[in-house]
Amino acid sequence: MKIDEFIQKLFQAAKAAGFSVAEAYLIEDESFKAMATNQEITEYASNATRGLGLRAMLGGRMGYASTEAFDDAAINWLIGGARDSATLCEDTDEALIYDGRESVLALPLTGEDAPAEVKLAFALELERQAKAYDPRVTHVGYNIVITGRTNVRIVNTYGLDKQYGESVCGAYLMPVAHEGDSTATGFELRFARNFTDLDASALGRAAAKRAVDALHASPVTSGCYRVVILNLAMTDLLEAFSPAFSAENVQKELSLLKGKLGQTIAADCVTIVDDPLRTEGFASHPFDAEGVPCTRHTVVENGVFRTFLHNLKTARKDGVASTGNASKAGYAGSVRVSPTNFYLEPGTLGFDELLKRLGDGLVITEVDGLHAGADAVSGDFSLLSKGYTVKNGQRVRPVEQITVAGNFFELLKNIEVVGSDLRFPSGGFGSPSVDVGTLSVAGKDTDADA
Repeated sequence: MKIDEFIQKLFQAAKAAGFSVAEAYLIEDESFKAMATNQEITEYASNATRGLGLRAMLGGRMGYASTEAFDDAAINWLIGGARDSATLCEDTDEALIYDGRESVLALPLTGEDAPAEVKLAFALELERQAKAYDPRVTHVGYNIVITGRTNVRIVNTYGLDKQYGESVCGAYLMPVAHEGDSTATGFELRFARNFTDLDASALGRAAAKRAVDALHASPVTSGCYRVVILNLAMTDLLEAFSPAFSAENVQKELSLLKGKLGQTIAADCVTIVDDPLRTEGFASHPFDAEGVPCTRHTVVENGVFRTFLHNLKTARKDGVASTGNASKAGYAGSVRVSPTNFYLEPGTLGFDELLKRLGDGLVITEVDGLHAGADAVSGDFSLLSKGYTVKNGQRVRPVEQITVAGNFFELLKNIEVVGSDLRFPSGGFGSPSVDVGTLSVAGKDTDADA
């Protein structure tokens, strides 16, 4: 049955079953993925899926159900599932469905894909370019090309009917370099709306350079160091601690930022923005998962904490307006709160200028173990890291097997300079490189290289 007919019949059945309001959340998705190893395509997949999630209110409680089938049997399944879900719901907080009266902006979120044979050739070319950069690059461990196109539509019994489409193309590779008894890996990733905006030569060579530059890395002596965190690593940190800015987590007593609106929580050079309308990011959308129109929000302004991120439910509980940050993990997910394009606003100093200002210290290029080594509630982190030493503003030698420790909220207060090299590596989180002052580093007891 056609989707409009299906939704109409679903709403009629929901009304007959006693639901006061109902919402259909539809996602249609096309995806492509290819992996190449040793100049052979080792993985290839192309999929198309369509699914619908139903939210419906019964007796003041929200019920959920979902389907990938679109027939009369699926309607009966959805109604029964939503009824059971609402009956068993133990959440006593008021749940809402948006009336959809406000208009939304049209965003340019789609681009041009490429034929499958072009994408397969691109994957092979990535590997060739990485190996051509330096003979020490012996192979490429991961070499992946992906593309996707998604259409999101929300319809409810209040009369809301909104939709948008988006597309993304991306590539990731991890070359491995060998020299003597030293082995090192590098990586690079890029995402774009148009496939033609991806450059195999630039990607392959940048990833290979990271691998070669990391050869013969060793720890530094344990101690406190002046540190610049590279944009990619700072993005990882920002993502790991972003739950602290969610009103949902605050209301669950899972954020140290509770009660700190209007207070200074970071250095005055720090501004953190959530901007779903920024098309350079890859979490852009004109409305959120409840249909609320999206707008740009300054979360931290020159160090001052301005707003939590809200959906309709958390906003009602706090007596404020939704910030348009409702999210769903697919059509079958429940409504939560998530950032969109969440990033540190860039400053004016380029990366080389940051190093000159640093003088002597460390650049942290990678952090690992965020799931185990970062506590989003307390802000504490202790992370296995890689990078390189800097002396007189110049790179000296690669560093690995060190652990960088601190507290994210203290780090925000200690930031001295924010660089200009803002990147959104793979999704909605982004950051420039940042001079974070002094951090504690655990390495080795003595440093023969010093």
